[in-house]
Amino acid sequence: MAQPKSPLDQLQEHLRQSQLLGSISSALYYDQNTVMPAAGAEWRGDQLALLASQLHERQSSPAYADLVEAAEAELQASTPAAVRRNLQLLRLELNRQRCLDPQLVAQIAQAQSRGNAIWQEARRRSDFSIFAPALESLIGLRREQATQLAAAEVQHRSPWEILAQPFEPDVSKERLQQLFAPLQDELPVLLQQAAATQESPLPELPEALQENLCTELLNSWGYDPAYCQRSRSAHPFSCTVGPQDFRITTRVVPDQPLSAFLATAHEWGHSLYEQGLPRTGNHYFPWPLGEATSMGVHESQSLFWECRVGRSRAFAERWHPRFCTGLGSGLGSGGGRGGGSGSGSDPWGGALGFWRGLNPLRPGLIRVEADELSYCLHIVLRFELELALLEQELPVAELPDLWNRRMGELLGRTPSSDSEGCLQDIHWAEGLFGYFPSYALGHLISAQLAETMEQELGGPGAIEAAIAAGMESSLRDWLASRVYPLGRSVNAEELVEQVSGQSLSAAAFLRYLRNKLERLQADT
Repeated sequence: MAQPKSPLDQLQEHLRQSQLLGSISSALYYDQNTVMPAAGAEWRGDQLALLASQLHERQSSPAYADLVEAAEAELQASTPAAVRRNLQLLRLELNRQRCLDPQLVAQIAQAQSRGNAIWQEARRRSDFSIFAPALESLIGLRREQATQLAAAEVQHRSPWEILAQPFEPDVSKERLQQLFAPLQDELPVLLQQAAATQESPLPELPEALQENLCTELLNSWGYDPAYCQRSRSAHPFSCTVGPQDFRITTRVVPDQPLSAFLATAHEWGHSLYEQGLPRTGNHYFPWPLGEATSMGVHESQSLFWECRVGRSRAFAERWHPRFCTGLGSGLGSGGGRGGGSGSGSDPWGGALGFWRGLNPLRPGLIRVEADELSYCLHIVLRFELELALLEQELPVAELPDLWNRRMGELLGRTPSSDSEGCLQDIHWAEGLFGYFPSYALGHLISAQLAETMEQELGGPGAIEAAIAAGMESSLRDWLASRVYPLGRSVNAEELVEQVSGQSLSAAAFLRYLRNKLERLQADT
C-alpha cells in the first residue's frame, strides 16, 4: 500500500500544476510578440485573462493556504534552510495573492494584452493619443492593485514601491534615489567629455548578414537548439517557458547595423542566467529558490555579456575579421591586433574602428540603443515619470511634453516624434510600473560583480584576457558558481554583498565608465 504523501510533497505537486499554467501563459505571450497576427489580440487577451484568473485562484485558494500551513507545521530544527526559505517566500506571495480581487486580476491581464496591441499600432504611427486611453486604464488598474496589496505589507510602502516588489524585492524609492544620485551628478560630465570624440559612420549590414552573425555569436556562447529558440519581435526580450525551454527574441533596426548583434548578446545573457538557476529538471522548477534573485540581478547578467564582453576591446579584435568577411571585404591595414585607422577595403577602419563602433559615445534617444554613458539617465527619466503618473497625479496627456523636456535636460537631445520618445518601450503598455529601475541597478550590480570576478580570476584585465583567448566559458563558469546558484535565497543587495564583500553602490560602474572613456579617447 502506497504511503500517504507528505505535506511538502503535496505542496510541490500543487506548485507544479500552477507552474504549468504559468508556462502556458508564457508560451502564449511569446507567440503574441513573435508570430501572432494582429487580429488575434482580442482573443489572446481573453486567453491570458482566463489563465491569469485560474493561476490566481490556485495561488490564493483556501486549499492552497492549507497546504502551505501544513508544510509550515512540519518545520523542525533539522529542516534544511532551503526548505524554510521556500516556505517563507511562498507565504509572502500567498498573502499578496489573497489580497487581490480575482476580477481585478482578469481585468489587468486583459488590459495588458489590449495595451500591447494598441501600443504597437501607436508606435508604428508615432501617435501617443492612440495609446493614451489604454495607458490611463492600466494606471488605474495598477493603482487599485497597489491599494489591495497594501493589506499584505508588513511595513509602509508607497503605491509605486508595492508594484516594484515583484521585480526588486525590498526596494524603496529612497534607496534608489541614493544610488542614482551619483549617476545624475557624474554622467552628464562624462557625456561632455565624450562629446569631443569624433565618430565615423558605420557601414550598412544587410539584414541576412546581421542574422547570420547573431547566430554565429549564439553558437560560440553555447546556444543549444534542443533547449533554446530565437525569434524576431518588436522589442527584444527573453522568457523561460519550461525548465528546458528557453526563448529569446531580437530585432534588426534600420540604420543601426550593430543593434541586433548587441541585443542578441544581451538577451542571451538573460537566458544564460535562467539556464543556470538552481533547478533540477522538473522536480525543482516550481520552488521559489529556483527563480531569479531580482530583475536587477537578471539585468546585470545580460549587461555583463552585452557590455563587458560584447563591447570590449578584446572582443572587437576577435570579431572584426568576421564582420569584414561578411561584407566581402579584407582586413585592411588596421585589421591586426591593436589596429590603426584602417585603410583599403576595410569598412570599419580597422579593429579599433570596429571597437569604437561597438561603443558609441553620443547620447541616443532610444533606450535600448543608448550608449553606456547615457543609458542610466534614460532610467532616471522613467523612474521620475512613473512616480509622477502613479503618485503625483500627472495627467497622461502631459506625458509626451514632460518626457521631451526632461530628455532635453538630462541628455541634451529632444525626441522629434512620439515613437522615439514616450512610445519607445513596451513596459508601460503592459502596466509594468516599477520595472525600469532594475535596468540601472543591473549596470551597478554588473560592474561590482565584474570587479570581484577580475580579482578572483587573476586581477585587473582578467576578463579581457579571457575574451582575447576565446575563453568566455571561464567567465560563465565563474557566474555559474558565484551568482546563479543563489536564486531567491537573497535579495539583490544581499547577493552583491555576499559575492563582493561590499554594499552596492555606483562607484564600480563609474570607475568602469571613466576607464573605458579614457581608453577610447586615448586611441583617437
